[in-house]
Amino acid sequence: MPSAALDLRPVLQVAGVRLEPLAEAHREPLRRAGAMAEIWEHMPSKASGAGFDTWFEAALAVVRDGREAAWAVVDHGAVVGSTRYMAIEPGHRRLEIGHTWYAPSVWATKVNPACKLALLRHAFETLGFNRVELKTDIRNLRSQAAIAKLGATKEGVFRAHMVRPDGSLRDTVYFSIVRDEWPAVRRRLAARLGFTAAKVEG
Repeated sequence: MPSAALDLRPVLQVAGVRLEPLAEAHREPLRRAGAMAEIWEHMPSKASGAGFDTWFEAALAVVRDGREAAWAVVDHGAVVGSTRYMAIEPGHRRLEIGHTWYAPSVWATKVNPACKLALLRHAFETLGFNRVELKTDIRNLRSQAAIAKLGATKEGVFRAHMVRPDGSLRDTVYFSIVRDEWPAVRRRLAARLGFTAAKVEG
């Protein structure tokens, strides 16, 4: 269980992309942002249409329980997706960034690098963690490419790791970034966003 002393989910902002702690006020904007079934193709749950409220209530529940830290992702005032810290282990100084999804309108834009820069900076520089993990379905080639583009190291594949909503077995690809790699990852993300690592804009 995360320590109460750690501020796991403050408001975070980089390059006009704002991460707001998930709250009831985000329900309807997120419903609209996540309306396309394509968004949820490789996710553990199907939250478009009738499945959205189940997903949203579960997200609020894990936040209330202190098991995860979830945000709504806002791009210049528009809610465009959601992301989380998961598998939070303060004693071992590690966590996972996961359950991230965006509306297709912001795919292949600055939203994902800005979001990852905000989350990684908070994890390494404020929380003082040593390791950040990222994982994805082996079928999700777009996600794997995006994670690799961050500068994360591919560690391997967990076979038969999860059961997909359709009942098939999912192999999961694991990546990580560790503290010694963070300066290079930070420079890479800053360059993608058009500013230096020494001056990460809000």
